[in-house]
Amino acid sequence: MKFKLKRKIRFPLWLKVLFISFILYVIGIFILIITQNVILFPTVVLIGNFMVPIAYVAFFYERRFIAKITALTVITGFLYGGLLGVFIASAFEPIFIQRLNLITAFEVGLIEEFAKILGVVWIMKNKKHTSQMSGIIIGAAVGMGFAALESTGYTFASFLESQGNLTDTVLVTLFRGILSPVGHGIWTAILAGELFKDSKSKKFVITRTVFAVYLFVSALHGLRDGLPSFFVRYVLPGVDFFIAEGLVAFIGIIYLIKVWREAKKREASLFMNA
Repeated sequence: MKFKLKRKIRFPLWLKVLFISFILYVIGIFILIITQNVILFPTVVLIGNFMVPIAYVAFFYERRFIAKITALTVITGFLYGGLLGVFIASAFEPIFIQRLNLITAFEVGLIEEFAKILGVVWIMKNKKHTSQMSGIIIGAAVGMGFAALESTGYTFASFLESQGNLTDTVLVTLFRGILSPVGHGIWTAILAGELFKDSKSKKFVITRTVFAVYLFVSALHGLRDGLPSFFVRYVLPGVDFFIAEGLVAFIGIIYLIKVWREAKKREASLFMNA
């Protein structure tokens, strides 16, 4: 009589992170509703706003191919790179932008994409950074750290504006969490990948291509923020944002796939010639 051994199903790290975080988020909301303990509120908000960004970064890190980038570097990029980007953007945006429209949305894109790539440079300034794959991963980490912190700010603002309406807060958290991977995480990954590709060990090189990619991702950022004000004239409220988000997300995803495939080829070539 033959017995067949069953293979143990292994779930990827990013899926585990997402699943466990979501369960904790639901439990937190349930306890918050039952107890009305406001001390728990910040914890629930942080879980909700960080679960998708962390899972996104884990997804890329698991697919690092042969890139020599450590988990500690990625975590540092997520936390400190994201913080630096938020601080710089928050300091400069009020100076140059009074109200958001199609024109000023591009200014927001230029400021925030510059702030995030500075976070990447700061984290990697004393490390070897010639791997395009490593650039994509650290760029995704910094971008999603920025997104998580930014979403947390929007959640608290929504909570205050709605005078403590928990439903509004949850909706903002889930909405921004779902959309975060097709925004900051893509744009900074693309730009950092291009920057690392053309750089030398412990020395960043700003080429015309890097500058052109910076303008490209800034334009995508600006279109995501500014197009709704254009489409709102022709479609129902709310639909305008989804049209803009869908268009920008599609372009960003296609370009990131192109950059990712190029990075894999470069890593394989370097490995074969080593």
